[in-house]
Amino acid sequence: MDPETGGPEIVKVTPLQQMLASCTGAILTSLMVTPLDVIKIRLQAQGNPLSKGKCFLYSNGLMDHLCVCEEGNKVWYKKPGRFQGTSDAFLKIIRNEGIKSLWSGLPPTLVMAVPATVIYFTSYDQLTAILRSKLGENETYIPIVAGIVARLGAVTVISPLELIRTKMQSKKFSYKELHQFVSKKVSEGGWISLWRGWAPTVLRDVPFSAMYWYNYEVLKKWLCEKSDLYEPTFMINFTSGALSGSFAAVATLPFDVVKTQKQTQLWMYESHKTKNNICKFGRSLFLHSHGQESEKFISNKSDIVKITEEKKDRQGSCN
Repeated sequence: MDPETGGPEIVKVTPLQQMLASCTGAILTSLMVTPLDVIKIRLQAQGNPLSKGKCFLYSNGLMDHLCVCEEGNKVWYKKPGRFQGTSDAFLKIIRNEGIKSLWSGLPPTLVMAVPATVIYFTSYDQLTAILRSKLGENETYIPIVAGIVARLGAVTVISPLELIRTKMQSKKFSYKELHQFVSKKVSEGGWISLWRGWAPTVLRDVPFSAMYWYNYEVLKKWLCEKSDLYEPTFMINFTSGALSGSFAAVATLPFDVVKTQKQTQLWMYESHKTKNNICKFGRSLFLHSHGQESEKFISNKSDIVKITEEKKDRQGSCN
């Protein structure tokens, strides 16, 4: 018994234990949810083939990742297969490709998803404890404030890494080239340019977190009172999380659509800008090799042929 409250003694969880619990939960969630998203992407690719340069959303149950299609048919999302539905795809992938194929693409996404989850849940627990010690146990807005601040912190930390990861997919970078890319990005747009994907992510994640944690705490408290329990059981936590998560997901679905469109537009803008830079570089290289007088002929292929013929004529006259 707790001598101060007269109720059962509550075992306090340390921040390290919260981190370990969050990490374990994140990995288990990814292992359970990823096969469903892999099957979804394979079914979508079957009806609408993914060509090189296109992007698609990959979810490991923890985070949505914008992935860029690579060349070749050996990548997991381009493997052939005639699927009639979800269950048919599930069975055929296991039979033809092995059970490990259901977790295709998972390891690279965990590099950011697990740290983001650890930061998010540990920050929420710590903020909730601090606010309750200052404001009291019964303040209903504490879960909302703690959820919003925790989500903002996690998104802020992970957003630059997600931008770099997406960029690295469109072109294989060495560590030196990656450092040059980040340095150029910062010199052109300042440090704030590394957080270009921050706004569309916050647009969906912050309202979701506020709704989720408020409903979760209210449902958990209500179920404990109905069951005449002082501390929630596993089933009470699970039920509260499932119901509040479902409600928050439905309520924030419009924000999710906007987030997806903004992320796609951002990647398309970056990709188009990269292509333009390559074209400018190729044009300057061509002009340098053929002389500045050829600039007026660079507009189309026939003019390039004309430049080549004129160069040959000049070489012939010199001989």
